[in-house]
Amino acid sequence: MHRVTDADTTRALGSGEVPVLGTPRLIAWLEAATVRAAAPFTGPGETTVGTAVRVRHLRATHVGGRVEVTARPPARTGARRLTFAVRAVDAAGLPVAEGEIDRAVVDRWRFLEGEP
Repeated sequence: MHRVTDADTTRALGSGEVPVLGTPRLIAWLEAATVRAAAPFTGPGETTVGTAVRVRHLRATHVGGRVEVTARPPARTGARRLTFAVRAVDAAGLPVAEGEIDRAVVDRWRFLEGEP
């Protein structure tokens, strides 16, 4: 569960002019949920990297509001591709966002060295 602070607003993030949860922060929270959900699908020396985000931000959340984010276990779209259904709801259980985030399974060291 995340509590929206001034640092999470569109104003602070440069993505708008009103003091509500900014979409960039919401997407970061959703991506973090996919990282946690991807852990069981990686082997030793592997990690995942985000490759696509398809998210609709449905409802404004004001400073002080709470948002819970979830990522459903992935559907494999290839040997090394994972697609997560993501969702965010507010404290009343109303939808804040929904969509999908894709991640690719990579060898951590090869990736850091710039190899494909």
